[in-house]
Amino acid sequence: MHVLVAPQELKGSLAANEAAAAIARGLRRARPAWTLDLLPLSDGGPGFLAALSAALRGDVRALVCHDPLGRKLVGRYAWIGATDTCVVEAAGANGLWLVAPGECDAVHADTFGVGELIAAAVLDDPKRLLVGVGGSATTDGGAGMARALGARFLDAAGAELGPGGGALARLDRIEWMPPAWVGSVDVVVATDVTNPLTGPDGAAPVYGPQKGASPADVELLSGALERYAEVVVRDLGVDIAAMPGAGAAGGLAAGLVAFLGARIVSGFDVVAEATGLGERLARAGIVVTGEGSFDSQSRRGKVTGRLVELAEASGTPWVLFAGRSDVRDDRVHTLSAYTADPAIAMRDAPELLARAAANWAETQPA
Repeated sequence: MHVLVAPQELKGSLAANEAAAAIARGLRRARPAWTLDLLPLSDGGPGFLAALSAALRGDVRALVCHDPLGRKLVGRYAWIGATDTCVVEAAGANGLWLVAPGECDAVHADTFGVGELIAAAVLDDPKRLLVGVGGSATTDGGAGMARALGARFLDAAGAELGPGGGALARLDRIEWMPPAWVGSVDVVVATDVTNPLTGPDGAAPVYGPQKGASPADVELLSGALERYAEVVVRDLGVDIAAMPGAGAAGGLAAGLVAFLGARIVSGFDVVAEATGLGERLARAGIVVTGEGSFDSQSRRGKVTGRLVELAEASGTPWVLFAGRSDVRDDRVHTLSAYTADPAIAMRDAPELLARAAANWAETQPA
């Protein structure tokens, strides 16, 4: 049996490569004769940089930047020499994983560090800048990112606004002189989120609560992003309010479009093309995937759902391991079967995932 092991991250527990390694340990434990092809996947969020740099032999480079709360950290981007492309994983600077549960501050967290990553990456003079977004702690519309690149956000008195999406409620005007490279570098935003920036399906009401936003915070941020969109269209001439995907990463995608002329594409498609997913799927006798929470939404364009669709279209059997799931399917196995305590499942995810994979493999023909 030749097995394609292609999970995404198990949010809060394992990165995609760690999940793939855990599944592989279990499969080898039960079926040592099987051959395994490990392919960690991402849609633009955590794991994006690792997936692409591994697949394309990227040179990962480090620099000091800032996290969502303004603290210094070591950020990374990748240089892909074969295609003159720089890859930035925004979550490396604005990711929710960088903020402890008690530190979440959806109103003030910002994307300044993402701008610092971009500023460093373009020094390599790339033809293309690929920015994966997702898994963010921020809801600032990408204003912090733009501020790191020289934009100024001013209130009616001419004072500069502070960091975070909440301050945008007082936005009066934007001053922006694009760096010389803007327009000559193809900036691509990788995400599989289709939410607009504003409205009931916008960044604040849909994703704000995941970042610690209270109902009052969601109301503040919703109004602030509406004001931001109004000023952006007036001062920059770009209408970002209802653009599909603009709400990704708390509106970071919108900011990348407005300030850098970016285009939004499917993160899954980017990773699939870069890693040769189609060819690797064709060689597989079965596909093993996984994620933290598998539900009905997962079948609507998310990484695992897209992979399952491809497997079914090619007639390849699949199995999925998840931390939890509300999907009733014999092919879906959850770690909750081994412990009823979610905290224990997250803490012991590597061994539980390996055990679940081994137990499943033992039921399969050798």
